[in-house]
Amino acid sequence: MGQAIGQSLTFGVGVALSPFSIIAVVLMLVTARARVNGPVFVVGWFFGLAVVGAIVLLVAPDAADHAGRPKTWVSVLKLVLGALLVLVALKNWRGRPHEGDEVATPRWMGAIDRFTALKAFGAGAVVTAANPKNALLAVGAAAAIAQAGIPGGEQAVAYAVFAAVATISVAAPVVIFFAMGDRAAALLDELKRWMAAHNAVIMAVLCLVIGVKLIGDAISGFST
Repeated sequence: MGQAIGQSLTFGVGVALSPFSIIAVVLMLVTARARVNGPVFVVGWFFGLAVVGAIVLLVAPDAADHAGRPKTWVSVLKLVLGALLVLVALKNWRGRPHEGDEVATPRWMGAIDRFTALKAFGAGAVVTAANPKNALLAVGAAAAIAQAGIPGGEQAVAYAVFAAVATISVAAPVVIFFAMGDRAAALLDELKRWMAAHNAVIMAVLCLVIGVKLIGDAISGFST
């Protein structure tokens, strides 16, 4: 199980570095429903990851052959995921804002102050499972765990560790909010501004690095 957890941690860090998701939870923490919607958004985020992982692990519970080598479909999946992540990286790099440009945020963020708890939960789940970068990384983590050839219970634990790591970044602002109270406002606002300004570059570099790693793993799998 340790190997499976180790293989998935890179993907967890990749999902955690999701600037717009961090911006979304920060925006929720400055609304009248902050004490409810902030934590509920984090729960929704974790739930979205859990759904993706459950689907992959149920469809492909064992991705290793009797010799412990990855099955061919795993290498094909990694190759496809890696190529898609490289494309996402190129798209983000080409769309990065230049000096003086105003950074656009998703339209739905403008309605965050009117979110109910249910909408906050749904937003958390959607920005995880429906976000191309996050979905690709979650599938990659689940495939890496399935490839380890461990029992279903251990697969679930390994994926839970991945999801916990992936959730740290959106949970951190909530922890800061409850720990610091009114003093958290300035810190969270600065975090929001920095994330918005550097979102495209962060995503480009992150997706490129993980995409190339997946392509390399796929090539290695084909050669064994």
